[in-house]
Amino acid sequence: MSKLKTLLLHPDPYLRTQLRSMLSPVSFLQVLGEAVSAGEGLELLDHVGYGVIFLGLDLAGGADGIELARTLRGRRECPALVLLSSDETRAYAAFELGALDYIVWPPDEKRLETTLEKLRDFKTRYREIPEPSDWRDADAGEATDEQTLRLALNEDEQDTFLAALKQAWETSHKASPEIEKLAVTQDGKTILIPYTQIIFVEAFEDYSYVHTSGQKFLTSHRLKHLEDRLEPHRFFRVHRKYLVNMDMVTEIASLPGSNFMLRTAGKTRIELPISRRRIARLKQMLGF
Repeated sequence: MSKLKTLLLHPDPYLRTQLRSMLSPVSFLQVLGEAVSAGEGLELLDHVGYGVIFLGLDLAGGADGIELARTLRGRRECPALVLLSSDETRAYAAFELGALDYIVWPPDEKRLETTLEKLRDFKTRYREIPEPSDWRDADAGEATDEQTLRLALNEDEQDTFLAALKQAWETSHKASPEIEKLAVTQDGKTILIPYTQIIFVEAFEDYSYVHTSGQKFLTSHRLKHLEDRLEPHRFFRVHRKYLVNMDMVTEIASLPGSNFMLRTAGKTRIELPISRRRIARLKQMLGF
């Protein structure tokens, strides 16, 4: 009998051990992974295709269990979500998001059996994504003889080949296309700023200011994080404190002492210093 692949997603290792022990005798469940954060859980789900997730509400870093449940709600084949909490305060929110069950931890034997009954019923309706089939001969219906082709590659060719494999892997496992807007919080509201409207980003302690033509927004992101995110969209780190949208740059000015300054477009022209160690890369990027 096929089993529902099960993920234990909770930051407490002792609780995961207890839960694994409780589920081990259940004939229709197979625990095939553990994770502590929403990001780890989503990555495992994409690769394994779980039918059940036992999900803690307070996860390690980033999104909590309710936020993850909201994310998973839109999936075509959403796994059954059994939320685990120390109290009942968020049970209503969980069931509103389609959770199969909500357990106040630790459950007694009778309460756990109620959850398992719901999972048995869910299993009759759940269409599991099939495992990749073996390589088969289309006519004979039997596995073909395997052969290994060995290629002699020199060191340079090996590096190129491995780089191509890495690129192919990253492309095939890339997440859904990124929305080219940056979410920032202002006065209790979440504002989405299109990348094209950002003139530059300024480091401020462990945070960053995002500057547009008319406003600046304080974000919880470090400048390095925004550099990694925005660099593919023609942003350049001109200084340890500044990341600039190159589409907004109108002039590069030479200053005394072999220093350089960028000037940006907009109603108010903004000047940003370029560090000496970055000027060579900037020239190369601009083709001069």
